[in-house]
Amino acid sequence: MPVLPIAPSPSQPGYLALLLSFALAFLVLVVMLKGGWARFALDHPNPRSLHVAPVPRTGGVALMVGVSAGWIMLQPGLWLLLAVAMVLFATSLWDDVRGLPVVWRFLAHFLAAWVLVVFYFLPGLELVGTAMAVLAIVWMTNLYNFMDGSDGLAGGMALFGFGFYGLAAWLHGDAAFAGLCWSVAAASLAFLLFNFHPARIFMGDSGSIPLGFLAATFGLLGWHAEYWPLWFPALVFSPFILDASVTLAKRLLRGEKVWQAHREHYYQRLVQMGWGHRQTALAEYALMAVAGASATWAIAQDGRTQLAFGIVWGLAYLLAMWLVDTKWSRMQRPSRC
Repeated sequence: MPVLPIAPSPSQPGYLALLLSFALAFLVLVVMLKGGWARFALDHPNPRSLHVAPVPRTGGVALMVGVSAGWIMLQPGLWLLLAVAMVLFATSLWDDVRGLPVVWRFLAHFLAAWVLVVFYFLPGLELVGTAMAVLAIVWMTNLYNFMDGSDGLAGGMALFGFGFYGLAAWLHGDAAFAGLCWSVAAASLAFLLFNFHPARIFMGDSGSIPLGFLAATFGLLGWHAEYWPLWFPALVFSPFILDASVTLAKRLLRGEKVWQAHREHYYQRLVQMGWGHRQTALAEYALMAVAGASATWAIAQDGRTQLAFGIVWGLAYLLAMWLVDTKWSRMQRPSRC
């Protein structure tokens, strides 16, 4: 049974609420871009950037307006989760506009994760389990932000990731939880219409931080409700999780300053290797779709099949990363005259 105070839904996930999430996010984006209001925070190119001109990074405003409206229509009693997400949104928006010290950003992320784990939906966990859950939420919150660096990428991951969350919940008979997930996907789809290459607006930290937080939170929620095993959300969001985690590990092993801006993520290398934003996004969408669909299928299989399935995915990712690393290394070698 659901562990959040989600009111039961007979059989439908509230399609009007999903339409509202999409329509409001779309409308806010149109108004912000047409009126020039989107430019109150600009993303100027830096060593990490793949764009060459300033772009508004305020798309998270429209995203969260759409998500909030859909959730209020679907589940007006779900105030605490929405409040925590909105605190993260407000903190991140301030960071987008004025800048915020790293220590304050991380404090907000840890407090948000701690409130959800300890006081809300996982109060029965022991100390080690609680710590692991908090760290998992904080890491997902931040890695989603790390991966928001190419046109259409983070919006696409939200569309596919929360879309498959919703599908898995709906297949387990929880239309209410499915509706919450699909509301995030609907608002992300509206944003994606303005963010696909060439992007007219970025989501900024005010969009990527709440999305990463909700991806981890909903993943743990579905696991605690016994809708899926822990590997399911990890595989659904594996295009982001593996890219960010492996890149960070490699930089740590090389003794690099991991907090500094860089362009070493696999998706960044693909763009720089000539794929460009559009082709990279489409390739990532295909990966997201296959990962989410196969994960949804594997939930219903026996343990031995799931183990073999995980091994196949692990080998596939190792091969893909080796191919990108090999070609990247060749590109970095000085050409011989």
